[in-house]
This record gives sequence, C-alpha cells and structure tokens, in this order.
Amino acid sequence: MKKLVLAYSGGLDTSYCAKSLSEQGYEVHAVSVNTGGFSKEEIAEIKQKALTLGAKNYVSIDAVDNFYNKVVKYLIFGNVLKNNTYPLSVSAERIVQAIEIVNYAKENGANYIAHGSTGAGNDQVRFDMIFQILAPEIEIITPIRDQQLSRQQEIDYLKSKGIHMSWEKAKYSVNKGLWGTSVGGDETLTSHLPLPNEAYPSQLTNMGTQRLKLSFTKGELTAIDGKSDTPVALIEKLNAIASQFAIGRDIHVGDTIIGIKGRVGFEAAAPLIIIKAHHTLEKHVLTKWQQQHKEYLSNWYGMLLHEGNYLDEVMRNIETFLSDTQKNVTGDVYVSLHPYRFLIEGIQSEHDLMNAKFGSYGEMNKGWTAEQAKGFIKLSSNAVKIHQSVNNPEK
Repeated sequence: MKKLVLAYSGGLDTSYCAKSLSEQGYEVHAVSVNTGGFSKEEIAEIKQKALTLGAKNYVSIDAVDNFYNKVVKYLIFGNVLKNNTYPLSVSAERIVQAIEIVNYAKENGANYIAHGSTGAGNDQVRFDMIFQILAPEIEIITPIRDQQLSRQQEIDYLKSKGIHMSWEKAKYSVNKGLWGTSVGGDETLTSHLPLPNEAYPSQLTNMGTQRLKLSFTKGELTAIDGKSDTPVALIEKLNAIASQFAIGRDIHVGDTIIGIKGRVGFEAAAPLIIIKAHHTLEKHVLTKWQQQHKEYLSNWYGMLLHEGNYLDEVMRNIETFLSDTQKNVTGDVYVSLHPYRFLIEGIQSEHDLMNAKFGSYGEMNKGWTAEQAKGFIKLSSNAVKIHQSVNNPEK
C-alpha cells in the first residue's frame, strides 16, 4: 500500500479525495487539525465520515495552544489587521494546520500527502509551500486542483461509489476557529452586497451594556475582570461574552496570493476587542519610535503570514522584535460592550508615560522654560527654512 496522509476537513472536497485516493490504492490516513471551533461531537462525526469513505484511520490533532503560542500571540503583539480590517482568522490557522499535518506525515513514514484545495484560492499556496519546505521528499497530491473538478462532478462520483451522504451546499460557508470565523456566501462574490444578519453565526441577544476590565501582562491577555486564566481560555471567554452583542462583524476585501481580489465576511468579536485594547495600552506605554517601527514591521508580519511565508527566518526576527517591545505592555484596559459595537474607555498601568512629572499635554510645563521651548522650535524649523531659502529664494 502507498501510505498517504490527507488533510481532511469532512467537507465535500476532502471527502472526494478520501474516497478517490483509497480507490486508487493509497492507504489513506485522514488527519484534521483543530485550531479552535470543533466540539468533540463534531470531531466524532468527521471521524465516522472519513472511515466510511475508505480511510484506513482518522486522527484529530489538538493544536489550539500551539496555534496561540506560534501565531496568535504575535498577531496580538503586532496589532495585526490585514488592510486595517481583518485579523487573519483563517489564513493564520492554515499555516499551523499545514505544519501539524506534514509533521504527522513525516513521523508516520508517509510517502504522499494530499489536500483538497482548488487552483483558485490561497490555501493551495499555503499548504504546498509548507509541505515542500518541511518535507521535499514527500509527493503532494491535489485531486480537485489537478482534475479541475466541479462540485457536481464530485457529488456524482461519490454517489456512483455508493456514498449517499448529504452534500447540499449551505447558503453560507462558515469556518470557525480560535481567532475568528469567516463567512462566505453569494453576497461576498459581489462588490456591493452586504451579508445579511442571518449569515453571521452569532446573533444579538444582549441589548444592554457590559463593562469589562482586560488585564495584560507583557502584551498577553492574562485576566478578565480580575479572574486569571490561560490566554486561550480568556479569548474563548471574551468571545462568548462579546458575541452576545453581535460585535466583530465586517467584510474584508483583499488581494489573494495568486493576484485576484477576494471578499469575505467575518465575525471576530474577541480578536478585534483584544487587538484594539492592546493597541490602546501600547499607545500609553511605548515610546514614539517603538510604535513607529512596530507598525510597519507588524504589517509585514501579517502580509508574510497571509502569503504562506511563515517559515522564512525573517518571521522569527520580527517575532523577536515584537516580543521585546512587550516588556512594559502591562496594565488594565477598560472596555464597554454595546449592541454591534464596543468602546475602549481607558487604561491603568504603572508604565503609563502620561504619568511623567514634566507636565500634562496642553497644560503648564514643568521640565523646561519658555525660552528653551522657543529655541527648540527654532532649531526644529531649520531644515525646512534652508530648503525654502535655496529652492524658493523669492519667497
């Protein structure tokens, strides 16, 4: 038998792969990677489906903590929002999933590795790049991409093999994970239609207002309202609270890796609140130049992650920089939740640079004289004065 590891989600594409590859004589080992969002019952259903389709076995790898420690933590440190909008929910997951799957394949002596990506999206790039870099000796097989199969062709094949599961396409495709949920539908294939309210998995159930205290320690969320827990547990807790207010909905428009524009809806209550809260705390405790350099490096980090370049050493370099900037990012951030929105009300931190003894912004200074201020301003204007005198002498 030809041992093959299949990145298996339980959807139509990977189900077609499981059946067709097992029919071709491959020993299919179906593997899914949980980066958040899967219940034990859902994992059990996925396992049963994989075995029914001819997989020799099925394994679910719990990678939620790994996902946080290797990726999400740095997205928070960098306040990363793709195109100032999207917290990279799905693209960030795919990187960790690909690494876990290829590691499993290597540990179990697989000769082949397969995934169900089409030739029109980002995931094919992310999976193939990780697989090629970490295991160049393992052959990659992609039936859907290579055969350019339509959804109906896949369904017809499975039915011809006696597989009569329900393959009805849901009106909205939902991909849920620790760092947000993506939502796709007919509307996101257009440029002008919004997703309707019912497309989002969380509906408004709390019409009131709730105030929270988020505590950060060296950049990581460590407590909510004084109750400490792991960052993963706190992200899940915050999401459960904020989702009741239908917070975190938006539509992201961006450039795909293969060069076409893409549009996707998402719901990311906890990620957006955490990023905005963390960013506000940083504004108080970091220097001007720390913030300046963090902004463009964080943008590059998010871009490289999105494009599948997670294994490039520059990512480790940026992570080192981002981690070092978090030494003083400790304190409490006060947030109020309202239907469909949230407000960052303020912060408290022993590292708050507004607590300096030199004076308050717009008020009386205590650390310099009026003459010193005038001299500073005069010197600061010298460069532009020189430029004007040389290039606009008549003025």
